Formats: sequence, C-alpha cells, structure tokens
Amino acid sequence: MAPRNNNRKKNKTTMNTVGAVVGRLRSQAGLSQPELAERACVAPETIASIEQGRRPLLPHMAERLDDVLESKGVLWVMVDNLPEEAKFPVWVVEFVIHERDALTHYSYENQVLPGLLQTEGYARAVFRSNLPVLDEEEIEARVAHRLQRQAVLRRKKDPLNASFVIWEPVVRDALGGEEVRRTQLLHLRACADLPGVSIQILPLGRKTHAALNGPFVLLETPEHQLLAYTEVQRGGHLIRIPMK
Repeated sequence: MAPRNNNRKKNKTTMNTVGAVVGRLRSQAGLSQPELAERACVAPETIASIEQGRRPLLPHMAERLDDVLESKGVLWVMVDNLPEEAKFPVWVVEFVIHERDALTHYSYENQVLPGLLQTEGYARAVFRSNLPVLDEEEIEARVAHRLQRQAVLRRKKDPLNASFVIWEPVVRDALGGEEVRRTQLLHLRACADLPGVSIQILPLGRKTHAALNGPFVLLETPEHQLLAYTEVQRGGHLIRIPMK
C-alpha cells in the first residue's frame, strides 16, 4: 500500500491557523468582516474565506491587512515563512508537490494551454478571466507561482519527460489578444525543442476522441506510482492508479 500523504491535511491546518490569526487581529481592531474588507479594498467574501481557511493568504494581501490592522507585519511574516505548498489552494497542493518531482508528465487540455507551457502574458489573461474576479495583486501573485512551477521543464537532475496534447481550438483562440497569442505560439515552439518535451495538437474533425471526459494530467512519481489529476471549477481530484 502506498504511504498516506498528509500534505493536503497539513496545508489545510496551516490555512486554518493563518485564518484564525486574521480573525483575532480583526476582532482586536474592533472591525467586522465587511468593515475590514472595505478598508482593504476587497470583497467581504475574500476576508471570510481567508478566516475560514478556505483561501490562502497571499503575501500582498497579508501586507495590506497588516497596514489596515496595524499588526506590525505579523501576517506578512507568517505568510513569508510558510512552506511553498501552503501558498496554493488546498485542492492543488498535493499535485504541485508531485509535479515538482515527477519522472513523467502527460496531459491533455481542451480549454486553455497547460500551465507549464504558458507565457506570463497568457497566464495573466487566464487569471483575469477568473470568476469571481481577482484583484490585480492576486493575479500577479498567481502568475508568479505558475511561472515558478515551469522550472521543472528545465530540471538538470533526473530530467522530466513531458508530453502535452492540446486540442486545436485552444491554440487558435486569441485569449489575451493577438500579441499575447503570437508570443505564446512562439513560446510553444521553443518549448517543443526542450529535451524530453513533446507537444502535439489534436486537430478538429476527428471521428473518434479518447478524451471526451475533459482535461487531465498523468504523473509518474520517483516511486513509479501513477497519479491522475483532474480539475473542475474551484476544485480538483488527485487519483492514485493501483500499481500492478
């Protein structure tokens, strides 16, 4: 039996702890959640989600809340010292950890380009399309995290073998505008020249289709465990494929 992975549980506990500290500081400042949200220029739901541990507190938001709550940098220091995986949404934490160390990475995408292949401009356009709407600072933080993940494609030790299958409409679409699209297509061409990287376009007009259930990622860990990851609106699932 594969060892149980507690990273998701630990991340949830970390987010709950940070959220509890935010709630405590807010109460000490004599503010309600809507009042704090107004002063921090965010939606009340954002504050509620952070306090309930459902949403990670990103560095720029920690700094803003420290200013409003006059908490002398307490929140920023907490967030700055979190392990990297604790800065991602709970449902994606375990996937990000396994992605970083994977031997192989196979994926199919039919809506947007794979995160590992996105340019900065394209990633920004993806996050600007998010609903509920994200503020610009959070968008920039998410873009930075996405670009950091791409280092795995250039890993020197135990290079990654990666194969990406992308449905044709994804590369035809001009998400972010024509200039973003042009730069992104040039970037795809450059990525295709990386050692161990294969990019294929699944054309329109096929009579059969092996991925009608939607996008997915398959990873092989250093222990040769096969993992399948699928993501839906505001959630994701990591599935362990039984080893033979």
